[in-house]
Amino acid sequence: MPSELAIPYFPTKPGSETVLHNVFGLPGFRGQQAEIIEHVISGNDAIVLMPTGGGKSLCYQLPALCRDGVGIVVSPLIALMRNQVAALRQLGINAAALNSSLEPAERTKVRADLRAGRLDLLYVAPERLMMPDFLDMLDGANIALFAIDEAHCVSQWGHDFRPEYLQLAGLAERFPGVPRIALTATADMQSREDIRRRLRLPDARLFLASFDRPNIRYAIVPKAAPQRQLQTFLKAHPGESGIVYCLSRATVDETAAALVAAGFNALPYHAGLGAGIRSRNQDAFLAEEAIILVATVAFGMGIDKPDIRFVVHVDLPGSLEAFYQETGRAGRDGAPAETLLLYGMQDIVFRRNMIDSGASPPEIKRVERGKLDSLLGVCETAACRRQAILAHFGETMAAPCGNCDTCNAPSATWDATTAARKALSAILRSGARFGIGHLTDILLGVATEKIARFGHDKLPTFGVGTELDRREWGSVFRQLIVLGAIEVDHDAFGALKITGRAQTILRGTETLSFRRDQAPTAAAIRQKKERAAVPPSASALFDALRAERARMAKEQNVPAYVIFHDATLIAIATARPASLAKLAEIPGMGTTKLDRYGAIVLATVAASQ
Repeated sequence: MPSELAIPYFPTKPGSETVLHNVFGLPGFRGQQAEIIEHVISGNDAIVLMPTGGGKSLCYQLPALCRDGVGIVVSPLIALMRNQVAALRQLGINAAALNSSLEPAERTKVRADLRAGRLDLLYVAPERLMMPDFLDMLDGANIALFAIDEAHCVSQWGHDFRPEYLQLAGLAERFPGVPRIALTATADMQSREDIRRRLRLPDARLFLASFDRPNIRYAIVPKAAPQRQLQTFLKAHPGESGIVYCLSRATVDETAAALVAAGFNALPYHAGLGAGIRSRNQDAFLAEEAIILVATVAFGMGIDKPDIRFVVHVDLPGSLEAFYQETGRAGRDGAPAETLLLYGMQDIVFRRNMIDSGASPPEIKRVERGKLDSLLGVCETAACRRQAILAHFGETMAAPCGNCDTCNAPSATWDATTAARKALSAILRSGARFGIGHLTDILLGVATEKIARFGHDKLPTFGVGTELDRREWGSVFRQLIVLGAIEVDHDAFGALKITGRAQTILRGTETLSFRRDQAPTAAAIRQKKERAAVPPSASALFDALRAERARMAKEQNVPAYVIFHDATLIAIATARPASLAKLAEIPGMGTTKLDRYGAIVLATVAASQ
């Protein structure tokens, strides 16, 4: 095997399709990729919202190769930079990262390569990029573009705000004329506008792909005995990689220990562990197969591992955006993947206390409460989970998905038509100025000081809702939010307002069925959707190719998936190519990979005949 990378040579800057085929080994663009790439190659700014696994990285990597100069990529995590660089180098692309994990000699070499124009792509953290000495060095470089990955981090309304991202607005003035592309997999409408405003991208074209990840199955069940529920779920996933998210470090340690004691291959990850342990556990998860990583949400942003088959939350996330982002780490390869969320009233109380006792200003807390309520609405809906999730991001799905727990095992429901009309009437008669707590007091007839002060004990709706308790009224309001009949006004202290969707309910021309809580069953937790199987005739060759890939990955100290994805190995094992020309037709076999691994792959195929 050659010791040096075979760098693709083009006498002039190639077109995007040439790079796609020859370098990335892909047969064609997906979705909006071609339009985005040509837009950026032409020197224009862009904001790209595309789900995890949808091909966001290609939208800046490919233009960087087609434009003169180096593409500067802003990335928030060292592990993400390392994996991206390793994957690009496998393709023969001159990529590097500049971060605190490098030895002084390595940093010196990267800087020298940048100054000499030898790099195609350079990954840096936002705080390093905006250092005066680094900016001075960039002034003398030929820059193809700036790509701001995980751009939702710039939004204070988002679930992962990072103050250092705010500094990136300075790129607009410092490097006029250099195209900038901001990318994220998760941003509601408010966060999208924050990205545009805070990064100074007023004229950037918005490319908004569908948020749907049809290969992911969603399941949400009430929390009963979480460790038992978790292990029931995991028994349906033997030999697969997955992530289990916990809210606290103590729960991570407890859960990881319980899984190991039960015979599962589990490792912990949280900020309380030593840096060396965290790094070793993360590297093991990325490089090996069949490892369960039990982690706080400190783990996972930008993780490129394509074959994560499941994500479990044993505690309630803080928002629907966080839930979507974290579950989106499963099934990046497009094969079937599963998620499970366990939630209970204690989770709800804890999350609300976290918001109320936090140091955030009141306006941020109001938004956080509204986002939590949106997630709770999805937890409590009797309708399709996917429809509810997509509705939160402003996307309408015409029919139920058929790939979530409420579609596959419909929940018990009750006729909530009268209760919904009472809830909507309470909002209207109180002036649409109050939140769930006060509205519930009205319906239950609770004579609080606030009720008396506003004269709400005189309203016709005062005390008309005693057939439900406070928890049940909370469920009614949250399910009305998911339905789109009411919305949370973040600018009016979390007050609930009715929408046009509510009119048919108020007129009594629409019947509503709401979800009723029921005891979770093993069947609801353990409904595995089979992944795309390797054809029986190809299984022996597939195993041989995986073994060869593992050997080469260990030899190069890189995760196996940066050499070949499973999908590429399945295609090779199925097609059994007998020549380099035939091997070149396999998706994922670019020029460099053919040069580096073609002979090895063909020899493995021949040996399996």
